[in-house]
Amino acid sequence: MKDHVPLNEAHLKTDLTPSSSLSASSASKTKPVKVGNVTIGGPEFAVIAGPCSIESREQFFETATAVKKSGAVLLRGGIWKMRTSHQSFQGLGPEAVGFIREVLDHTGLQLVSEITDPRQVELLDPLVGMYQVGARNMFNYALLKELGQTRKPVLLKRGFSALVDEWIKAAEYITIGGNQNIILCERGIRTFETSTRNTFDLNAVLVAKSRTSFPVVVDPSHAVGIREFVPKLALAAAVAGADGLIVEVHPRPAEALSDGFQALTLEDFRKLSHDLERVLGALDRTMLKPV
Repeated sequence: MKDHVPLNEAHLKTDLTPSSSLSASSASKTKPVKVGNVTIGGPEFAVIAGPCSIESREQFFETATAVKKSGAVLLRGGIWKMRTSHQSFQGLGPEAVGFIREVLDHTGLQLVSEITDPRQVELLDPLVGMYQVGARNMFNYALLKELGQTRKPVLLKRGFSALVDEWIKAAEYITIGGNQNIILCERGIRTFETSTRNTFDLNAVLVAKSRTSFPVVVDPSHAVGIREFVPKLALAAAVAGADGLIVEVHPRPAEALSDGFQALTLEDFRKLSHDLERVLGALDRTMLKPV
């Protein structure tokens, strides 16, 4: 956007024009992305669930087995965590790799985990089914370029205050390296409103799906930051046409080392999955089932 341009109809049309490499013609149909044997962006709705942070073998194993039983097809879990305060829990790092592999082998689920530094690729590549780029790293172009050199799928979260156009252009930093396996994730944006952690921008889901061929999923946990509201936003995303969800689940949220206030309990997640099936059924859609 140029400085000092008056806001008028012509400007709005320009602002909503798809970026050059992702034209409207290429965005006429979502191109599914495969994460192991799971397809995201096809006719079925995909649910990714698990803890914000992997805290211990026991916590990760309990959560993984429960969310698979309730319908999750991919497992989320942070090995490294980017936190606002350096005093907050930063993740277990490499010491968790051994037991993470055990849990993945037991459940048969692929892991979605955040990468925070290009130097982590060597360790994470054989472990994860999909890299996650968090909101703080959406503008980390060195990291995005590095992920463009891999062929693993990348879940790209929208930055706290990023425009949809900036989000799409961030994805292009990955595609120019040859990696087309990108899934966009709307996770709420920072606005003047303080009654919730972020403001859930459901508009962005519709715009991103109309302007790109990437699947789009929603993170209702970060979008609202309040456990009791997460399921309703998840259902709203399904109705709006999102391709799936990534949601935080913890067996005992009060004991969580990060973001316990927004994590669903195991029972909350079971109920959400049940409600999702009913809502999707009314829309002639189905929920993807774990193998």
